[in-house]
Amino acid sequence: MNRLRFYLISGFAGFIFTFILTIRNNPWMTSMNRALIALVIWCALAVLLRWLLGAIAKPAVVKEIDAASESQLREDRGTRLDLTTPDEDRELMDLMHADAKEGGGFVPLNPPKLVSTKDPEELAKAVRHLTNK
Repeated sequence: MNRLRFYLISGFAGFIFTFILTIRNNPWMTSMNRALIALVIWCALAVLLRWLLGAIAKPAVVKEIDAASESQLREDRGTRLDLTTPDEDRELMDLMHADAKEGGGFVPLNPPKLVSTKDPEELAKAVRHLTNK
Protein backbone atom coordinates (compact mmCIF):
# COMPACT_ATOMS: atom_id res chain seq x y z
CA MET A 1 0.00 0.00 0.00
CA ASN A 2 2.85 2.34 0.85
CA ARG A 3 4.55 1.74 -2.50
CA LEU A 4 1.35 2.33 -4.42
CA ARG A 5 0.86 5.63 -2.62
CA PHE A 6 4.43 6.68 -3.55
CA TYR A 7 3.82 5.80 -7.20
CA LEU A 8 0.49 7.62 -7.33
CA ILE A 9 1.84 10.74 -5.62
CA SER A 10 4.72 10.82 -8.11
CA GLY A 11 2.30 10.35 -11.00
CA PHE A 12 -0.06 13.07 -9.84
CA ALA A 13 2.86 15.45 -9.30
CA GLY A 14 3.89 14.86 -12.92
CA PHE A 15 0.27 15.24 -14.04
CA ILE A 16 -0.16 18.61 -12.32
CA PHE A 17 3.28 19.87 -13.34
CA THR A 18 2.69 18.99 -17.01
CA PHE A 19 -0.89 20.27 -17.05
CA ILE A 20 0.11 23.65 -15.60
CA LEU A 21 2.97 24.06 -18.08
CA THR A 22 0.96 23.04 -21.16
CA ILE A 23 -2.40 24.75 -20.47
CA ARG A 24 -0.97 28.15 -21.36
CA ASN A 25 -0.16 27.23 -24.97
CA ASN A 26 -2.60 24.38 -25.78
CA PRO A 27 -6.32 23.67 -25.65
CA TRP A 28 -7.42 22.00 -22.42
CA MET A 29 -8.01 18.62 -24.08
CA THR A 30 -4.46 18.51 -25.47
CA SER A 31 -3.10 19.56 -22.10
CA MET A 32 -5.15 16.83 -20.41
CA ASN A 33 -3.83 14.17 -22.83
CA ARG A 34 -0.25 15.25 -22.27
CA ALA A 35 -0.77 15.37 -18.51
CA LEU A 36 -2.16 11.81 -18.53
CA ILE A 37 0.85 10.62 -20.51
CA ALA A 38 3.08 12.39 -17.99
CA LEU A 39 1.23 10.65 -15.13
CA VAL A 40 2.06 7.24 -16.63
CA ILE A 41 5.68 8.21 -17.30
CA TRP A 42 6.21 9.65 -13.80
CA CYS A 43 4.68 6.53 -12.23
CA ALA A 44 7.04 4.37 -14.30
CA LEU A 45 9.99 6.54 -13.25
CA ALA A 46 8.95 6.22 -9.60
CA VAL A 47 8.84 2.41 -9.96
CA LEU A 48 12.28 2.46 -11.58
CA LEU A 49 13.70 4.78 -8.90
CA ARG A 50 12.29 2.64 -6.08
CA TRP A 51 13.69 -0.51 -7.68
CA LEU A 52 17.16 1.05 -8.14
CA LEU A 53 17.28 2.36 -4.58
CA GLY A 54 16.15 -1.03 -3.29
CA ALA A 55 18.85 -2.80 -5.28
CA ILE A 56 21.54 -0.42 -4.04
CA ALA A 57 20.46 -0.36 -0.40
CA LYS A 58 19.89 -4.12 -0.02
CA PRO A 59 22.77 -5.66 1.94
CA ALA A 60 24.55 -8.57 0.36
CA VAL A 61 23.40 -11.92 1.68
CA VAL A 62 26.20 -13.84 3.36
CA LYS A 63 26.33 -17.44 2.17
CA GLU A 64 28.05 -20.30 3.84
CA ILE A 65 30.68 -21.74 1.58
CA ASP A 66 30.19 -25.38 0.77
CA ALA A 67 30.92 -27.50 -2.27
CA ALA A 68 27.70 -26.58 -4.08
CA SER A 69 27.84 -22.84 -3.49
CA GLU A 70 31.58 -22.54 -4.21
CA SER A 71 31.00 -22.92 -7.94
CA GLN A 72 28.23 -20.33 -7.73
CA LEU A 73 30.62 -17.95 -5.94
CA ARG A 74 33.12 -18.39 -8.75
CA GLU A 75 30.45 -17.44 -11.29
CA ASP A 76 29.43 -14.41 -9.21
CA ARG A 77 33.00 -13.22 -8.76
CA GLY A 78 33.36 -9.58 -9.72
CA THR A 79 29.63 -8.82 -9.61
CA ARG A 80 29.43 -7.66 -5.99
CA LEU A 81 31.08 -4.70 -4.36
CA ASP A 82 32.09 -5.00 -0.72
CA LEU A 83 32.19 -1.53 0.78
CA THR A 84 33.36 -2.54 4.25
CA THR A 85 36.78 -1.44 5.38
CA PRO A 86 39.04 -3.46 7.62
CA ASP A 87 39.28 -2.40 11.25
CA GLU A 88 42.65 -0.67 11.55
CA ASP A 89 42.00 1.27 14.75
CA ARG A 90 44.14 -1.03 16.86
CA GLU A 91 47.09 -0.72 14.46
CA LEU A 92 46.82 3.08 14.49
CA MET A 93 46.66 3.18 18.28
CA ASP A 94 49.74 0.93 18.51
CA LEU A 95 51.60 3.20 16.11
CA MET A 96 50.75 6.28 18.15
CA HIS A 97 51.77 4.65 21.42
CA ALA A 98 55.02 3.36 19.91
CA ASP A 99 56.04 6.95 19.11
CA ALA A 100 55.24 8.05 22.65
CA LYS A 101 57.22 5.17 24.19
CA GLU A 102 60.30 6.12 22.19
CA GLY A 103 60.35 9.45 24.02
CA GLY A 104 59.61 11.34 20.82
CA GLY A 105 57.00 13.63 22.32
CA PHE A 106 55.85 16.66 20.39
CA VAL A 107 58.52 18.46 18.44
CA PRO A 108 57.49 21.53 16.45
CA LEU A 109 58.56 21.69 12.86
CA ASN A 110 61.52 23.98 12.27
CA PRO A 111 61.90 24.46 8.53
CA PRO A 112 65.12 26.07 7.31
CA LYS A 113 64.84 29.78 6.62
CA LEU A 114 65.11 30.92 3.06
CA VAL A 115 68.18 33.13 3.05
CA SER A 116 69.76 34.47 -0.07
CA THR A 117 73.52 34.03 -0.26
CA LYS A 118 73.83 36.06 -3.45
CA ASP A 119 75.15 39.60 -3.70
CA PRO A 120 72.32 42.21 -3.83
CA GLU A 121 73.79 43.82 -6.96
CA GLU A 122 73.86 40.47 -8.73
CA LEU A 123 70.21 39.85 -7.78
CA ALA A 124 69.23 43.30 -9.06
CA LYS A 125 70.95 42.60 -12.39
CA ALA A 126 69.07 39.31 -12.66
CA VAL A 127 65.73 41.03 -12.00
CA ARG A 128 66.51 43.74 -14.56
CA HIS A 129 67.46 41.11 -17.10
CA LEU A 130 64.21 39.19 -16.52
CA THR A 131 62.06 42.32 -16.79
CA ASN A 132 64.01 43.55 -19.82
CA LYS A 133 64.62 47.03 -18.40
